[in-house]
Amino acid sequence: MAVVPLKRYVQMWDRPTDPKPAFAFDTRLAGVGFGRMLVTAERADDGGGRWLKVELPIRPNGADAWVRDEEVLVVPRHDELLVDLSKRTLTHFRDGKIVRRFRVGVGLPQYPTAIGTFYVWQKVNFDEWYGPYGIYALGLSGFSPVLSDWPGGGRMAVHGTSDPSDRGRQVSHGCIRVFNPQMKTLRSLPLGTPVIIQR
Repeated sequence: MAVVPLKRYVQMWDRPTDPKPAFAFDTRLAGVGFGRMLVTAERADDGGGRWLKVELPIRPNGADAWVRDEEVLVVPRHDELLVDLSKRTLTHFRDGKIVRRFRVGVGLPQYPTAIGTFYVWQKVNFDEWYGPYGIYALGLSGFSPVLSDWPGGGRMAVHGTSDPSDRGRQVSHGCIRVFNPQMKTLRSLPLGTPVIIQR
């Protein structure tokens, strides 16, 4: 499942048993509203309160924290993307069934695509289909393991490309490149959709 924050600043806890929150997280997305976060665990406290562990869209990759149930809205998720770096494929699942699979471009050896479980944190349209990010980009919660002086601080993305020869090759700075006609099929994916990247 995923959660939608109910307000801009959400208190985050290192552990549900701590007396005070560790920090407040700004969940605002420019032009969108509040972002969704992927839930990785849940538990109840002694008073019957519900806590959810969420993956945070910050460095380092895999950073997480606990949030009180009453500060977020739980939403179901049905979609999932699996990126296989060895096969250089992206597979879209819905409710556990394959919707589509296509070949994609992945990171160059010197700019590897990070592996792990991430999720769609931002969605961006582009007016110029021939630009470096194609027609559309799904900004992920994770970051490049080697780049920080890059747009978004090195945030990874699944984004379009107008060059069909990118498919099945190591061509990017760590992002997943999807040929524009195929990228169109991913437009409807909601924020919070898991994106699993494996070797």
